[in-house]
Amino acid sequence: MSNYYKDKVVVVTGGSDGIGKALVNALLGLGAKVATCGRHHDKLYHLQSENASLPLHTMVCDVSVENDCRRFIETTLKAFGHIDILINNAGISMRAMLKEADIEVFRKVMDTNFFGSLYCTKYALPSIIENKGTIVGISSVAGYRGLPGRSGYSASKFALQGWLEAIRVELSFDKVHVMWVCPGFTASNIRNVALNKDGNEQGESPMDEGKMMSAEECTGHILRAIKNKRRTLVLTSQGKSTVLLNKLLPKTADRLAKRFFFKNGELIK
Repeated sequence: MSNYYKDKVVVVTGGSDGIGKALVNALLGLGAKVATCGRHHDKLYHLQSENASLPLHTMVCDVSVENDCRRFIETTLKAFGHIDILINNAGISMRAMLKEADIEVFRKVMDTNFFGSLYCTKYALPSIIENKGTIVGISSVAGYRGLPGRSGYSASKFALQGWLEAIRVELSFDKVHVMWVCPGFTASNIRNVALNKDGNEQGESPMDEGKMMSAEECTGHILRAIKNKRRTLVLTSQGKSTVLLNKLLPKTADRLAKRFFFKNGELIK
């Protein structure tokens, strides 16, 4: 796999935490030239300091803001000349019931998870087409199965996967590869910064992340899937069984989701 990524220019959005940071570190180790962005200057500065001698371009960027995405892609092209691979990884989750959540929570999740991917892809597209490159979306099992208490998150991932499926066919004429990855339950910071009903970060994970797949292991699967030009990648046995069960026995999947996410009618996870 090392030769495949050597000297390729790879853009990873949301690279200061979790899976994104693991992707950045792995790609640099494989000889790639990497550009990444995030909302927090301190985290990006630390990442840059850790990789001071390596070809890493970073920029503070909120992917929900179109102009931020435009500037991020433009500075990447100025730094490295072109783009071979774009991994739309930046994302945000939520944990709130529809009847309690502010509408702005849904808008913020959609702006980040769907429109952020759209903005970065649109501005990077001419270079990706020129280089017959790859576009990747980091999605979720929530893009196959609506998860209670995370309805806005599920909506954003359904939108992301439908859009990627459509442009996969469109861009096949340009020899551009499009794929999406559903990590399943993977240890990352996304649950800690998930939005509550008021749109504030909940600040803690309700799940035991010590039992989940690590971000580093997830990264290995993702990079192999990109190299092998997979159409989709669903990770973890729980993630695969959820997708299959929802397809074959949707009513049973409803009952299991209710049992998993609620206790005495209260959202627990």
